[in-house]
Amino acid sequence: MKRLLLGTLLLLLVCTAGAQGFKQSLGIRAAWMTPGIEYRYYTSDALSLRGLLALRNNGVQLHALAELHQYDLFPFSYQLVFFYGAGVHVGFESWDDVRFVDNQRLSETRSAALAGIDGIIGIEYLFYEAPIKAGIEMKPFFDVFGRNGFRFYVPDFAFTVKYLF
Repeated sequence: MKRLLLGTLLLLLVCTAGAQGFKQSLGIRAAWMTPGIEYRYYTSDALSLRGLLALRNNGVQLHALAELHQYDLFPFSYQLVFFYGAGVHVGFESWDDVRFVDNQRLSETRSAALAGIDGIIGIEYLFYEAPIKAGIEMKPFFDVFGRNGFRFYVPDFAFTVKYLF
């Protein structure tokens, strides 16, 4: 799967390397809690909409986020972009429920739907030489319902690489 995704990303890079502007991006989110594949559509220079297909807790979640971008926050480089935003997520998770009955270990796989609210904040570097952005971000999120009910997760840090087209 990783090789297929990397090959597709490299093929897109080679095919459209001469493009001047960009309205979309496709990338990889390398994170400890919610790694995944993301797509971003830029409605303007200051606003984008992001869809993230992520894996977490033996399940899959779909995240939808709106992000605001500030290109002139750092006076030493206009290639360094600060962004922040919010959104929602839905999906499912599964886990093994282990019980001991009469000195016998019983294991049952269970699953549950989940939904919640996301926030996001990060910094990206835009490479002018190639249509690529690399960045770091933090995405705290609330699970409104799911396996553990209402739960807050703060340290969801990630490194991202995106191809712009």
